[in-house]
Amino acid sequence: MALAVAAFIVGALVSLATSWVLVIRLERVGERFGLSEAFLGVAAALAADAPEITASISALSQHQRAIGAGVVIGSNVFNLAALLGLGAVISGFIALHRRVVVLGGFVAMWISGCCIVAITGLVSPLFGLVLASTVLVGYFCILGLHRNALKRLHLPRGFCEWISSAVIEEELELEASVRPSRGRPIDAIVALGALAVVVLSSVAMERGASELGHHFHVADAVIGGIVLAAVTSLPNAVAAVHLATTGRGAAAFSTALTSNNLNVVAGLLIPGAVIGLAAPSASGNLTAIFYVVLTALVLVLTFVQCGLRRRAGWIIISGYVIFVVWLVAIS
Repeated sequence: MALAVAAFIVGALVSLATSWVLVIRLERVGERFGLSEAFLGVAAALAADAPEITASISALSQHQRAIGAGVVIGSNVFNLAALLGLGAVISGFIALHRRVVVLGGFVAMWISGCCIVAITGLVSPLFGLVLASTVLVGYFCILGLHRNALKRLHLPRGFCEWISSAVIEEELELEASVRPSRGRPIDAIVALGALAVVVLSSVAMERGASELGHHFHVADAVIGGIVLAAVTSLPNAVAAVHLATTGRGAAAFSTALTSNNLNVVAGLLIPGAVIGLAAPSASGNLTAIFYVVLTALVLVLTFVQCGLRRRAGWIIISGYVIFVVWLVAIS
Protein backbone atom coordinates (compact mmCIF):
# COMPACT_ATOMS: atom_id res chain seq x y z
CA MET A 1 0.00 0.00 0.00
CA ALA A 2 2.69 2.46 1.09
CA LEU A 3 4.76 1.48 -1.94
CA ALA A 4 1.84 2.16 -4.28
CA VAL A 5 1.25 5.60 -2.72
CA ALA A 6 4.93 6.48 -3.03
CA ALA A 7 5.10 5.22 -6.63
CA PHE A 8 2.09 7.30 -7.63
CA ILE A 9 3.18 10.53 -5.92
CA VAL A 10 6.86 10.36 -6.83
CA GLY A 11 6.11 9.14 -10.35
CA ALA A 12 3.62 11.95 -10.92
CA LEU A 13 5.92 14.69 -9.60
CA VAL A 14 8.98 13.47 -11.51
CA SER A 15 7.01 12.85 -14.72
CA LEU A 16 5.38 16.28 -14.71
CA ALA A 17 8.57 18.15 -13.83
CA THR A 18 10.68 16.31 -16.38
CA SER A 19 8.09 16.75 -19.13
CA TRP A 20 8.65 20.51 -18.84
CA VAL A 21 12.37 19.97 -19.41
CA LEU A 22 11.56 17.76 -22.39
CA VAL A 23 9.27 20.40 -23.93
CA ILE A 24 11.83 23.20 -23.58
CA ARG A 25 14.73 21.15 -24.97
CA LEU A 26 12.74 19.77 -27.90
CA GLU A 27 11.62 23.27 -28.86
CA ARG A 28 15.25 24.41 -28.89
CA VAL A 29 16.26 21.44 -31.04
CA GLY A 30 13.41 22.26 -33.43
CA GLU A 31 14.52 25.87 -33.61
CA ARG A 32 18.06 24.78 -34.49
CA PHE A 33 16.70 22.82 -37.47
CA GLY A 34 14.55 25.75 -38.57
CA LEU A 35 11.13 24.21 -37.94
CA SER A 36 8.09 26.43 -38.45
CA GLU A 37 6.06 27.73 -35.53
CA ALA A 38 3.35 25.18 -36.31
CA PHE A 39 5.82 22.30 -36.16
CA LEU A 40 7.37 23.67 -32.99
CA GLY A 41 3.86 23.61 -31.53
CA VAL A 42 3.50 19.97 -32.57
CA ALA A 43 6.83 19.09 -30.92
CA ALA A 44 5.82 20.90 -27.73
CA ALA A 45 2.44 19.15 -27.66
CA LEU A 46 4.00 15.73 -28.21
CA ALA A 47 6.52 16.27 -25.42
CA ALA A 48 3.84 17.53 -23.02
CA ASP A 49 1.74 14.47 -23.89
CA ALA A 50 4.52 12.04 -22.98
CA PRO A 51 3.10 11.25 -19.49
CA GLU A 52 -0.41 10.33 -20.65
CA ILE A 53 0.82 8.43 -23.72
CA THR A 54 3.27 6.44 -21.62
CA ALA A 55 0.72 5.78 -18.86
CA SER A 56 -1.79 4.56 -21.47
CA ILE A 57 0.69 2.22 -23.16
CA SER A 58 1.78 0.90 -19.75
CA ALA A 59 -1.81 0.13 -18.78
CA LEU A 60 -2.63 -1.49 -22.13
CA SER A 61 0.50 -3.66 -21.92
CA GLN A 62 -0.64 -4.86 -18.48
CA HIS A 63 -4.05 -5.80 -19.95
CA GLN A 64 -5.70 -2.97 -18.00
CA ARG A 65 -7.32 -1.77 -21.19
CA ALA A 66 -10.10 0.28 -19.60
CA ILE A 67 -7.48 2.32 -17.74
CA GLY A 68 -5.34 2.74 -20.86
CA ALA A 69 -8.20 4.02 -22.99
CA GLY A 70 -9.49 6.16 -20.11
CA VAL A 71 -6.17 7.94 -19.65
CA VAL A 72 -6.06 9.09 -23.28
CA ILE A 73 -9.69 10.02 -23.81
CA GLY A 74 -10.15 11.44 -20.32
CA SER A 75 -7.01 13.55 -20.83
CA ASN A 76 -8.49 14.93 -24.02
CA VAL A 77 -11.69 15.96 -22.23
CA PHE A 78 -9.60 17.51 -19.45
CA ASN A 79 -7.44 19.35 -22.00
CA LEU A 80 -10.46 21.04 -23.54
CA ALA A 81 -11.62 22.24 -20.14
CA ALA A 82 -8.20 23.20 -18.76
CA LEU A 83 -6.49 24.64 -21.84
CA LEU A 84 -9.44 26.33 -23.50
CA GLY A 85 -12.17 26.66 -20.87
CA LEU A 86 -9.88 27.81 -18.07
CA GLY A 87 -7.81 29.87 -20.50
CA ALA A 88 -10.91 31.78 -21.62
CA VAL A 89 -12.08 32.33 -18.03
CA ILE A 90 -8.70 33.73 -16.97
CA SER A 91 -8.03 35.87 -20.04
CA GLY A 92 -11.62 37.00 -20.59
CA PHE A 93 -11.38 36.45 -24.35
CA ILE A 94 -9.26 34.28 -26.62
CA ALA A 95 -9.36 35.74 -30.14
CA LEU A 96 -8.96 33.34 -33.07
CA HIS A 97 -9.12 33.49 -36.85
CA ARG A 98 -12.01 31.49 -38.26
CA ARG A 99 -9.78 29.82 -40.86
CA VAL A 100 -7.65 28.46 -38.04
CA VAL A 101 -10.76 27.15 -36.29
CA VAL A 102 -12.03 25.42 -39.45
CA LEU A 103 -8.67 23.89 -40.41
CA GLY A 104 -7.75 22.65 -36.94
CA GLY A 105 -11.36 21.82 -36.15
CA PHE A 106 -11.80 19.54 -39.16
CA VAL A 107 -8.76 17.48 -38.13
CA ALA A 108 -9.86 17.41 -34.47
CA MET A 109 -13.37 16.19 -35.33
CA TRP A 110 -12.01 13.57 -37.74
CA ILE A 111 -9.61 12.19 -35.10
CA SER A 112 -12.29 12.20 -32.39
CA GLY A 113 -14.61 10.38 -34.80
CA CYS A 114 -11.95 7.72 -35.42
CA CYS A 115 -11.54 7.42 -31.66
CA ILE A 116 -15.22 6.79 -30.96
CA VAL A 117 -15.71 4.22 -33.74
CA ALA A 118 -12.65 2.31 -32.47
CA ILE A 119 -13.71 2.47 -28.81
CA THR A 120 -17.26 1.35 -29.56
CA GLY A 121 -16.00 -1.52 -31.70
CA LEU A 122 -17.52 -0.30 -34.97
CA VAL A 123 -14.09 -0.61 -36.62
CA SER A 124 -10.85 -2.30 -35.59
CA PRO A 125 -8.12 -0.21 -33.90
CA LEU A 126 -5.91 -0.81 -36.94
CA PHE A 127 -8.51 0.53 -39.36
CA GLY A 128 -9.16 3.47 -37.04
CA LEU A 129 -5.40 4.14 -36.98
CA VAL A 130 -5.24 4.18 -40.79
CA LEU A 131 -8.16 6.61 -41.00
CA ALA A 132 -6.77 8.91 -38.31
CA SER A 133 -3.17 8.82 -39.53
CA THR A 134 -4.11 9.65 -43.10
CA VAL A 135 -5.70 12.96 -42.12
CA LEU A 136 -3.21 13.79 -39.36
CA VAL A 137 -0.16 13.19 -41.59
CA GLY A 138 -1.81 15.22 -44.34
CA TYR A 139 -2.41 18.05 -41.87
CA PHE A 140 1.22 18.04 -40.75
CA CYS A 141 2.37 18.02 -44.37
CA ILE A 142 0.19 21.05 -45.09
CA LEU A 143 1.70 22.86 -42.11
CA GLY A 144 5.17 22.16 -43.44
CA LEU A 145 4.53 23.11 -47.07
CA HIS A 146 5.45 26.53 -48.37
CA ARG A 147 2.80 28.41 -50.32
CA ASN A 148 4.63 27.75 -53.64
CA ALA A 149 4.82 24.04 -52.82
CA LEU A 150 1.05 23.95 -52.36
CA LYS A 151 0.57 25.41 -55.82
CA ARG A 152 2.71 22.66 -57.35
CA LEU A 153 0.21 20.06 -56.11
CA HIS A 154 -2.18 21.21 -58.86
CA LEU A 155 -5.06 21.60 -56.43
CA PRO A 156 -7.82 24.18 -57.04
CA ARG A 157 -6.39 27.69 -56.71
CA GLY A 158 -9.06 28.84 -54.26
CA PHE A 159 -8.40 25.85 -52.00
CA CYS A 160 -4.64 26.48 -52.00
CA GLU A 161 -5.15 30.15 -51.19
CA TRP A 162 -7.49 29.30 -48.32
CA ILE A 163 -5.14 26.67 -46.87
CA SER A 164 -2.15 29.03 -47.17
CA SER A 165 -4.04 31.79 -45.35
CA ALA A 166 -5.12 29.40 -42.59
CA VAL A 167 -1.56 28.14 -42.04
CA ILE A 168 -0.17 31.71 -42.00
CA GLU A 169 -2.79 32.79 -39.45
CA GLU A 170 -2.08 29.76 -37.27
CA GLU A 171 1.64 30.46 -37.30
CA LEU A 172 1.02 34.10 -36.40
CA GLU A 173 -0.91 32.94 -33.35
CA LEU A 174 1.81 30.51 -32.33
CA GLU A 175 4.85 32.66 -33.12
CA ALA A 176 4.97 34.63 -29.88
CA SER A 177 4.44 31.51 -27.77
CA VAL A 178 6.65 28.80 -29.18
CA ARG A 179 9.63 30.61 -30.69
CA PRO A 180 12.48 29.45 -28.40
CA SER A 181 16.18 30.19 -28.37
CA ARG A 182 18.42 28.32 -30.82
CA GLY A 183 19.38 24.91 -29.47
CA ARG A 184 22.76 23.26 -29.03
CA PRO A 185 23.83 19.58 -29.15
CA ILE A 186 23.48 19.39 -25.36
CA ASP A 187 19.76 20.10 -25.74
CA ALA A 188 19.27 16.93 -27.80
CA ILE A 189 21.14 14.87 -25.18
CA VAL A 190 19.12 16.36 -22.32
CA ALA A 191 15.88 15.77 -24.26
CA LEU A 192 16.70 12.07 -24.69
CA GLY A 193 17.51 11.74 -20.99
CA ALA A 194 14.34 13.59 -20.02
CA LEU A 195 12.26 11.35 -22.28
CA ALA A 196 13.67 8.24 -20.57
CA VAL A 197 12.86 9.69 -17.13
CA VAL A 198 9.33 10.65 -18.21
CA VAL A 199 8.67 7.15 -19.52
CA LEU A 200 9.93 5.39 -16.37
CA SER A 201 8.21 7.76 -13.93
CA SER A 202 4.93 7.64 -15.87
CA VAL A 203 4.97 3.83 -15.76
CA ALA A 204 5.54 3.97 -11.99
CA MET A 205 2.71 6.49 -11.61
CA GLU A 206 0.31 4.31 -13.64
CA ARG A 207 1.20 1.17 -11.68
CA GLY A 208 0.80 2.99 -8.36
CA ALA A 209 -2.57 4.45 -9.34
CA SER A 210 -3.81 1.07 -10.55
CA GLU A 211 -2.78 -0.63 -7.30
CA LEU A 212 -4.43 2.05 -5.17
CA GLY A 213 -7.58 2.05 -7.26
CA HIS A 214 -7.99 -1.70 -7.07
CA HIS A 215 -7.26 -1.68 -3.31
CA PHE A 216 -10.06 0.82 -2.70
CA HIS A 217 -12.34 -0.82 -5.31
CA VAL A 218 -12.34 2.19 -7.62
CA ALA A 219 -13.54 1.45 -11.16
CA ASP A 220 -10.88 1.30 -13.87
CA ALA A 221 -12.79 3.91 -15.87
CA VAL A 222 -12.48 6.38 -12.99
CA ILE A 223 -8.80 5.57 -12.39
CA GLY A 224 -7.92 6.17 -16.02
CA GLY A 225 -10.53 8.65 -17.20
CA ILE A 226 -10.42 11.01 -14.22
CA VAL A 227 -7.44 10.47 -11.86
CA LEU A 228 -4.61 9.60 -14.26
CA ALA A 229 -6.10 11.71 -17.04
CA ALA A 230 -6.10 14.87 -14.91
CA VAL A 231 -2.70 14.27 -13.31
CA THR A 232 -0.90 13.52 -16.58
CA SER A 233 -2.47 16.58 -18.23
CA LEU A 234 -1.40 19.07 -15.56
CA PRO A 235 1.58 20.37 -17.61
CA ASN A 236 -0.83 21.39 -20.36
CA ALA A 237 -3.13 23.07 -17.84
CA VAL A 238 -0.29 25.06 -16.28
CA ALA A 239 0.92 26.08 -19.73
CA ALA A 240 -2.58 27.28 -20.65
CA VAL A 241 -2.83 29.42 -17.53
CA HIS A 242 0.57 30.93 -18.29
CA LEU A 243 -0.37 31.68 -21.90
CA ALA A 244 -3.67 33.24 -20.87
CA THR A 245 -2.19 35.45 -18.16
CA THR A 246 0.48 36.74 -20.55
CA GLY A 247 -2.03 37.61 -23.26
CA ARG A 248 -1.15 34.67 -25.53
CA GLY A 249 -4.22 32.51 -24.96
CA ALA A 250 -4.76 31.99 -28.69
CA ALA A 251 -1.82 29.57 -28.78
CA ALA A 252 -3.70 27.28 -26.38
CA PHE A 253 -6.24 26.46 -29.12
CA SER A 254 -3.78 24.87 -31.54
CA THR A 255 -1.87 23.27 -28.66
CA ALA A 256 -5.03 21.73 -27.19
CA LEU A 257 -6.28 20.27 -30.47
CA THR A 258 -2.84 19.02 -31.52
CA SER A 259 -2.30 17.47 -28.10
CA ASN A 260 -5.62 15.63 -28.29
CA ASN A 261 -4.93 14.40 -31.84
CA LEU A 262 -1.53 13.03 -30.86
CA ASN A 263 -2.98 11.42 -27.73
CA VAL A 264 -5.51 9.44 -29.75
CA VAL A 265 -3.06 8.29 -32.42
CA ALA A 266 0.07 7.65 -30.31
CA GLY A 267 -1.54 6.72 -26.98
CA LEU A 268 -4.63 4.80 -28.08
CA LEU A 269 -4.80 3.65 -31.71
CA ILE A 270 -1.15 2.61 -32.25
CA PRO A 271 -0.90 0.47 -29.06
CA GLY A 272 -4.52 -0.63 -29.60
CA ALA A 273 -3.65 -1.93 -33.06
CA VAL A 274 -0.78 -3.95 -31.56
CA ILE A 275 -2.15 -4.99 -28.15
CA GLY A 276 -5.89 -4.51 -28.55
CA LEU A 277 -8.46 -2.29 -26.87
CA ALA A 278 -10.96 -3.03 -24.14
CA ALA A 279 -14.32 -4.47 -25.11
CA PRO A 280 -16.99 -1.78 -25.56
CA SER A 281 -18.48 -0.68 -22.23
CA ALA A 282 -20.90 1.94 -20.95
CA SER A 283 -18.13 3.95 -19.25
CA GLY A 284 -15.79 3.74 -22.23
CA ASN A 285 -18.50 4.75 -24.66
CA LEU A 286 -19.56 7.63 -22.40
CA THR A 287 -15.99 8.95 -22.19
CA ALA A 288 -15.58 8.82 -25.97
CA ILE A 289 -18.97 10.47 -26.55
CA PHE A 290 -18.13 13.31 -24.17
CA TYR A 291 -14.82 13.80 -25.96
CA VAL A 292 -16.56 14.16 -29.35
CA VAL A 293 -19.40 16.33 -28.03
CA LEU A 294 -17.14 18.66 -26.04
CA THR A 295 -14.79 19.03 -29.02
CA ALA A 296 -17.72 19.96 -31.25
CA LEU A 297 -19.04 22.41 -28.63
CA VAL A 298 -15.66 24.14 -28.37
CA LEU A 299 -15.39 24.47 -32.15
CA VAL A 300 -18.92 25.85 -32.54
CA LEU A 301 -18.45 28.41 -29.76
CA THR A 302 -15.07 29.42 -31.14
CA PHE A 303 -16.28 29.79 -34.72
CA VAL A 304 -19.40 31.78 -33.83
CA GLN A 305 -17.55 34.19 -31.51
CA CYS A 306 -14.24 34.27 -33.48
CA GLY A 307 -12.71 33.09 -30.23
CA LEU A 308 -13.74 32.09 -26.72
CA ARG A 309 -15.25 34.48 -24.20
CA ARG A 310 -15.37 33.99 -20.43
CA ARG A 311 -18.97 32.69 -20.54
CA ALA A 312 -18.01 30.10 -23.15
CA GLY A 313 -15.10 29.07 -20.92
CA TRP A 314 -17.48 28.41 -18.04
CA ILE A 315 -19.72 26.36 -20.35
CA ILE A 316 -16.76 24.16 -21.35
CA ILE A 317 -15.66 23.71 -17.74
CA SER A 318 -19.25 22.84 -16.74
CA GLY A 319 -19.26 20.20 -19.47
CA TYR A 320 -16.19 18.60 -17.92
CA VAL A 321 -17.77 18.63 -14.45
CA ILE A 322 -20.85 16.89 -15.85
CA PHE A 323 -18.57 14.31 -17.47
CA VAL A 324 -16.80 13.57 -14.16
CA VAL A 325 -20.04 13.27 -12.16
CA TRP A 326 -21.69 11.08 -14.79
CA LEU A 327 -18.67 8.80 -15.18
CA VAL A 328 -18.42 8.27 -11.41
CA ALA A 329 -22.15 7.60 -11.21
CA ILE A 330 -22.20 4.83 -13.83
CA SER A 331 -18.89 3.20 -12.82
